[in-house]
Amino acid sequence: MNGHVLVLNQDYRALTVCSVQRAAVLVILQKAELVEAMPERYLRSPGFRLPWPSIVRLKAYVSVPYKRILLTRKNILRRDHFRCQYCGSRERLTIDHILPRSRGGPDTWENLVAACVPCNNRKGNRTPEEAGMSLRRRPFRPSHVMFIRDYVGTVDEAWKPYLFLK
Repeated sequence: MNGHVLVLNQDYRALTVCSVQRAAVLVILQKAELVEAMPERYLRSPGFRLPWPSIVRLKAYVSVPYKRILLTRKNILRRDHFRCQYCGSRERLTIDHILPRSRGGPDTWENLVAACVPCNNRKGNRTPEEAGMSLRRRPFRPSHVMFIRDYVGTVDEAWKPYLFLK
């Protein structure tokens, strides 16, 4: 029973991703309803047949505080797709402050980017403009939906409207 199932809250907002087995248990216990199923695939037992879940929706609303993604080195690298934001390299990555800490640069999503060691050393204690370097992409605070998408890898076409990816 390999696979991932998108779990929606009662209001159809994406909550998380779970295993097919966990989703089947939620449906059987009537804690969730099947929204989308994989065509031509079923979970079977001698007296029971359930469509293979792709998306389930919880029947009771789960109050979830705003899901903030923690500011960690790993999450910054994940947001930047494990690429240097100056040259695009995937080798020897570090974290770089756009506005250096010595000049009051904060530890925020908008001021931190992934950088390879050579680019980080070349930039030094300067801003990218002063060093004559440009960012490939402006840094931003990611949403939990982005991390759901990246966790699963390839997103099922049926999931895209619920993750706002169309």
